[in-house]
Amino acid sequence: MKKNFGLLFILPFFAAAQENYEIQVYGSQTQQPGSTIFELHSNFTFNGEREIIKGVRPSHHALHETVEITHGISQNFELGFYLFTNYTAKYGYSVVGTHIRPRVTAPASWRWPVGVSLSAEVGYQRPQYAGETWSLELRPIVDKQWNNFYLSFNPTFGLAIASADNNHVPVFEPNVKAAYNLFRNFSLGVEYYGEMGAVNAFETLAAQNHAVFLAADMLNNPAWELNAGAGFGLTPATDGFIFKVLVGRRIFWKHRQKN
Repeated sequence: MKKNFGLLFILPFFAAAQENYEIQVYGSQTQQPGSTIFELHSNFTFNGEREIIKGVRPSHHALHETVEITHGISQNFELGFYLFTNYTAKYGYSVVGTHIRPRVTAPASWRWPVGVSLSAEVGYQRPQYAGETWSLELRPIVDKQWNNFYLSFNPTFGLAIASADNNHVPVFEPNVKAAYNLFRNFSLGVEYYGEMGAVNAFETLAAQNHAVFLAADMLNNPAWELNAGAGFGLTPATDGFIFKVLVGRRIFWKHRQKN
């Protein structure tokens, strides 16, 4: 998304993976060409995994901060870059890894009844913080706005290119967002994040990740983006409670050059 106030089913995947660096559901619209948005994703795990699992450090009381920079290349194409960081009292501050994310969207001229886009995110994370060091994520995005109600569905598939267990079967990670604009510049909603396991053999329910966030979003501001929410894990494999804040600033380079 990108964002709206919601019950956000937070995204801590399998506890050993600690994928809760960037907690959001995407919308289909790409960044305006010639503009860039700088975003800081921050979240703190108040109740998470306390043990080292398969060499991956625990998420309990971890502060995750991710810098995301997305630039609009053309009317229907954008390119994003991520820098992941982690802080825990025991291990200190660490740069975890980087990802790159190209995304294309269906042109408005096609007149489809819903917005549709596709992103492909690939990159590296240090083995101390992720069971999958090199990974690829394919994220189809379908969304729709009905007056004040917004709905987005991201049936995401994650693929380990290099991992500790050498498992390269795609994992199904569905995300859903439903939000309602209570005021012109403010919305409330629900976002869900799940991780069900490999597509050829889903995990048992207790081993799956399902979480919910209560989130608030600022709307209709061309320069700034703001989202904040509290997330609750629904299964034993999911971190129990996380609070997150996302702040974004858009820069319109072409407009600046004209002036």
